[in-house]
Amino acid sequence: MSNVRTDEAARTEEAAPVAGGRGPTAAGVRPRAKGMGLGLLAWLAGLLFFLPIAWMALTSFHSEEDAATNPPSVAASLTLDGYREFFGAGGGASPWPSLINSFVASTASTLLVLILALPAAYALSIRPVKKWTDVLFFFLSTKMLPVVAGLLPIYLFAKNTDFLDNIWLLVILYTSMNLPIAVWMMQSFLSEVPVAIIEAAQIDGARLPTILTRVVAPIALPGIAATSLICFIFSWNELLFARVLTGVVAQTAPVFLTGFITSQGLFLAKVCAASLVISLPVLAAGFAAQDKLVQGLSLGAVK
Repeated sequence: MSNVRTDEAARTEEAAPVAGGRGPTAAGVRPRAKGMGLGLLAWLAGLLFFLPIAWMALTSFHSEEDAATNPPSVAASLTLDGYREFFGAGGGASPWPSLINSFVASTASTLLVLILALPAAYALSIRPVKKWTDVLFFFLSTKMLPVVAGLLPIYLFAKNTDFLDNIWLLVILYTSMNLPIAVWMMQSFLSEVPVAIIEAAQIDGARLPTILTRVVAPIALPGIAATSLICFIFSWNELLFARVLTGVVAQTAPVFLTGFITSQGLFLAKVCAASLVISLPVLAAGFAAQDKLVQGLSLGAVK
């Protein structure tokens, strides 16, 4: 009989919450409340970053008079005049040559970066060379020089070699600018590739090009996608070199965008429409590769 009472008392004590709110129920509520608070904070941060883009999109559908009002008129009538003028319907220059130049320079430089960065990252991660950390810091040191400091020598070189206003000069410059970042990123990605798979491929007689393209690349595909997307964004948004080294033939989209700032003033609605159109390729690429981008940026973060 005493044993039965003892068991009932033990069950009662386990079911009763501990004084001070530290029982199982309170312990389960606190993590849920903390998770909801962090989720709400993440949503607020996302809305904070999205608000300028939404405002730019709304302003692009307003007339110049409504866009220039202070305070801005949110409920103003909508129009497509800004987009018509951007695409040359108002007699202005067509944006398509500039958009094509940006696409060619960004795509070609990104492909060259991947072709050069993959073997370099392989040598620094899977088959590390001696003092490979010094090599990585050497790559990183090339990004410490301000871009404007090397602008004059590059301009003189381009002028003496008849490379001014040439899209392939931008391809070379964008490749050299993005290569250190790509090597750093892909080195951490490739360090997660199992060495046993590579050794098994070598036993089967696979050579280095085959290992890189058929073994390493498929495994590190999320990291490669993240690297290529970041290099594409950096190349697409670059303005300083494109502004100084190009004219009419090789003009890129950011340079074309600066043409809307004239001596007559800043046409806000037209600039917002042009900015939104020029941003669409990058947004579309990021949306299409968002799953690979998340996997790639998280790959190598936890050993």
